[in-house]
Amino acid sequence: MVNVPSPAVAVVGRHNSGKTTLIEQLIACLVGRGHDVGSVKHHSHAGFEIDYPGKDSYRHRAAGASETVIACPGQMARIKTVEEELECSEIVRSMPGHDIVVVEGYRKSGLPTIEIMRSGNPADVHVAEAMLKAARAGEPLGTDFVQRYREQAQREREAAAAADASATPAAEPGAAPAERDPHAHTVADDLAHKMPDANTVAVVTDIPEARQAAVLFNVPAFGLDDVDGLADFLEEHYVRPRLTVVIQAGGESRRMGQSKATVPFAGRPLICRLIERLAPVADELVITTNEHDRLGFLAEAYPDLDIKLVGDAFDFRGALPGLYTALTAARNPYVAVVACDMVFASAALVVAESLVMAGTGADVVVPVNKHGFEPFHALYRRSGCLPAVRRALDRGDRRAQSLLEDPEVHVEEFSQKRVLEAEPHGGCFINANTPDELKRIEDSYLEE
Repeated sequence: MVNVPSPAVAVVGRHNSGKTTLIEQLIACLVGRGHDVGSVKHHSHAGFEIDYPGKDSYRHRAAGASETVIACPGQMARIKTVEEELECSEIVRSMPGHDIVVVEGYRKSGLPTIEIMRSGNPADVHVAEAMLKAARAGEPLGTDFVQRYREQAQREREAAAAADASATPAAEPGAAPAERDPHAHTVADDLAHKMPDANTVAVVTDIPEARQAAVLFNVPAFGLDDVDGLADFLEEHYVRPRLTVVIQAGGESRRMGQSKATVPFAGRPLICRLIERLAPVADELVITTNEHDRLGFLAEAYPDLDIKLVGDAFDFRGALPGLYTALTAARNPYVAVVACDMVFASAALVVAESLVMAGTGADVVVPVNKHGFEPFHALYRRSGCLPAVRRALDRGDRRAQSLLEDPEVHVEEFSQKRVLEAEPHGGCFINANTPDELKRIEDSYLEE
């Protein structure tokens, strides 16, 4: 299976903030909506007991998480001993294939972060007041509060030390100095290290000051019991969107002397390689073809995939008629269209494109390379593209470029740099048009 990175968000809060209860409810809600949810439980202290009733990790799993990673300094459960605390990004990368991974803790993860603040927690109240003060002063969430409160924290510690010294009888000569509680911390320490930051995307709170600050920072705020509202927010912005993957198999290739879909590659029909590379991210898998009889073996070869074979909608060929067939055959709002001769087609790239589409509202997310647009490893929003394709076809246009030039279509270019970030091995757009080209690609692949 192709390792496809999972999108993730973090839910953070101070001790006894109710993080686990909210996450438990959120996981159950998302699973109930048909999503595959992974979860991470982070302990800031070393050591933990694993997965029995009542423990946070057990509650994650009981709520429906299909995979839970429990992590603390020096140890993680699945189970793996590590020399030092793992970065959250490393853990999330090790959990591919989920619609979303919900992380508990890891304030400095760099992930989009949901902040919980409860009125019953004095530390939360202090943070909410400071957050509102910063918002009213026009300071961004990215303000360096560590620097802001460092001097205040130092003054508080010096004052506390002076108070201790004046209240403590003089020590006998040669006596060891009294030790302060290493776990003691001040309000300023908490503000310095636990303030919401630039990664904060939502606030869950019953503190009026926190809600006011969220409004001023233009961050959505939810009540402590508004699990459905929070799940709606995650679905809209962070859950991997449902998508249809369409592999365009076409028909017989004159230069190949047969259908590209059935031409042998590494001992099997080329279409099998494409299916296995892209199926992990397909909520629906469609193959457009005029050779149903030659591809009928796929139903038996992949009985669990429910592959749908669809014939061309038009009796003339062209890139735009092919896109029309793909878009009309798809049931999901996002449609990835990939040519069957793209030997190194990338599921990770499809997911990266879908996240960009969700974040930008684009109608098309199309890779760009030195040759220009690559429309046959691109992602299309069905509702925005289908009318535009129909208009172009009515004008007699058959070029995919006409869709990308339509002023009513929002096109988001996916640069070469972003392609390589999604698929470091590259080569996603290599295709074979002749037997010699396919042989060179096959030889290179088999050598690796």
